[in-house]
Amino acid sequence: MTIPTFTLRQMVEAGVHFGHHARRWNPKMAPYIYGKKDNIHIIDLQKTYPMLYTALATARDIAANGGKVLFVGTKRQAQDIIKENAERCGQYYVNHRWLGGMLTNWKTVYKSISRLAKLKDMAEKNAYDGYTKKEMLNLKKEQEKLELELGGIMNMGGQPDLLFVVDTPKETLAIKEAKKLGIPVIGICDTNADPYAVDFPVPGNDDAIRAIQFYCDLVSGAVLDGMQAEIAAQGVKVEEMVEGVEAAAKPARKRTSKKAAAEAEASAESAE
Repeated sequence: MTIPTFTLRQMVEAGVHFGHHARRWNPKMAPYIYGKKDNIHIIDLQKTYPMLYTALATARDIAANGGKVLFVGTKRQAQDIIKENAERCGQYYVNHRWLGGMLTNWKTVYKSISRLAKLKDMAEKNAYDGYTKKEMLNLKKEQEKLELELGGIMNMGGQPDLLFVVDTPKETLAIKEAKKLGIPVIGICDTNADPYAVDFPVPGNDDAIRAIQFYCDLVSGAVLDGMQAEIAAQGVKVEEMVEGVEAAAKPARKRTSKKAAAEAEASAESAE
């Protein structure tokens, strides 16, 4: 499969070209601004297009090499979209609040993840024997808090190989931690952002829901393409895997059916 395709028309329809009010701009974004309309900066999509394509190619290549991608977007309008698309491609996300040290102090974060796993296990088994109602309530509140903060990285098992960030000024802490560890960052950069703060800047609207959905759909699609390429490189076809499992299951079902029939016949004879 190839990198997901997109057009300038789709970018316009998603509102990717709308920047912030002119007074809120970052001069470092000047090369990517086409002009102004009603004091709103308009982003030059002719420049965004190749930069977005490069970002998607990077996400695909990292996924194709078995890398992990962390989706980051904690602003209200991005939270659900970030979670949905990260889960769609089997990756990880932070969509509530970035905790300091989430990357640079992984050992401490892992302790909290282990605590969350224990609380979830208790809830699933309803293992609250010996706890008062108040203690049970506190445990459930603790679980909900940890789920919001760490649920998206619970199964990550270590540092990611790539960050995809919506709204780079808001996620400055995440970007700094990634930089410190040498983890590349794809960042959506509105007209108030510093495009030099990330490795793969994508000039574009980071506020409109349609624009955020547009970016996330493309990135998750690129990751899925990369994962499929990894499977293909190993000489494994998903269809063949499914057919093999089904073929192995058929004789077992036949043996089970024959055994059940023999048991039924034996029980009928004994009843006589």
